[in-house]
Amino acid sequence: MADKKLQEKYAELALRTGVNLQKGQTLVINSSIEGVDFTRIVVKKAYELGAKNVHINWSDDEITLLKYENAPEEVLTNIPQWQVDMHLHYAKEGAALLAIRSTNPDLLQDVDPAKVAKASKAGAVAMKEFRQYTMNDRIAWSIISIPTGDWAQKIFPDKSKEDAVESLWQQIFKIVRVDKDDPVAAWDEHNATLRKAREFLNKKQYQKLIFKSEGTDIAFELPKGHIWKGGSAKQAIDGYPFNPNMPTEEVFTVPHKYGVNGTVSSTKPLNYGGNVIDNFSLTFKEGKVVDFKAEQGYDTLKHLLETDEGSSRLGELALVPHESPISQSGLIFYNTLFDENASCHIALGKAYPTNLEGGSDMNEEELDKNGVNDSLSHVDFMIGSADLNIDGVTADGETEAVFRDGTWALDFNS
Repeated sequence: MADKKLQEKYAELALRTGVNLQKGQTLVINSSIEGVDFTRIVVKKAYELGAKNVHINWSDDEITLLKYENAPEEVLTNIPQWQVDMHLHYAKEGAALLAIRSTNPDLLQDVDPAKVAKASKAGAVAMKEFRQYTMNDRIAWSIISIPTGDWAQKIFPDKSKEDAVESLWQQIFKIVRVDKDDPVAAWDEHNATLRKAREFLNKKQYQKLIFKSEGTDIAFELPKGHIWKGGSAKQAIDGYPFNPNMPTEEVFTVPHKYGVNGTVSSTKPLNYGGNVIDNFSLTFKEGKVVDFKAEQGYDTLKHLLETDEGSSRLGELALVPHESPISQSGLIFYNTLFDENASCHIALGKAYPTNLEGGSDMNEEELDKNGVNDSLSHVDFMIGSADLNIDGVTADGETEAVFRDGTWALDFNS
């Protein structure tokens, strides 16, 4: 069993640095019943920090699988209005949202990908209004992960379930800096480092970034007025900081939805909808996927790209140096929260409007005009490696090195 004191430090970190819970605020937690012990620690800490109310939305992998295997499609694609209303109720109240993710990456591998795709799309349609609150930082939100047996054994297949879970706990504690004497202070320092990188890039305002490595040769145009973000964000209404992802090692911006050309290859498996997509490549022309391949999960990738018009275009471009602690662990986590922070990545689907000057105040037509993608989906996948080189094209047409051999070639102190 993982060290309870470290679990308590992790819970406090998620509340203080993750969602930055305020006194008198409601906290909504999405969690799995397999993580009930840790979730109880979070709830106790939340009330100690002055939470007004803590509401839990429970899930269970085994019951989810049983539903996919036995329920008719009309049930899977019918999202009750009360679920939508509940989320909107808490968002309008200004609640903080903490997701504690711990899903088995192979959960739905034997379920028809078309059925999973239809259910995912129905959920995205139903929750579209609620997602505006998170995508525009109108509420504070954060995602963390805790081990479960199936997930841990996917990462450590040669260990018993108990040993695998313990090993994964230790990896998570290290990666999210819970092993430090003062994790909150360690995150303050880490956020300051990411802030320095994003501020440098925001001053640069590159017109284009060109990625080249084995299997990848692609150019990403960047919209005028694009904003690099990373580390802590600011809650739009009250202005207090929070960390949407823990861990995080990225700085990210929005690529121009009509300005992506070339081919990009994945460097890590993508866990999507309870299925793994691996060894895949996408070819873009004027921002849209015009060809794709996948050694594993081809049908799942196909359904993802067909979710809607925007799901075959990009909404995010993120830079992560190869020496990030997650990359240096040498592990593949089969969990996007971790794997995306081991590697440069891009996201198919919806862009964050906050990555463009004035974007949060723009309607869909204005965002489109400025090259900001819209979609029901937002799915990150990893394209970085130790041999990745990135060049930036400046406003006056000059080309300069941004990444060499998988890491920064820029001096942020210059």
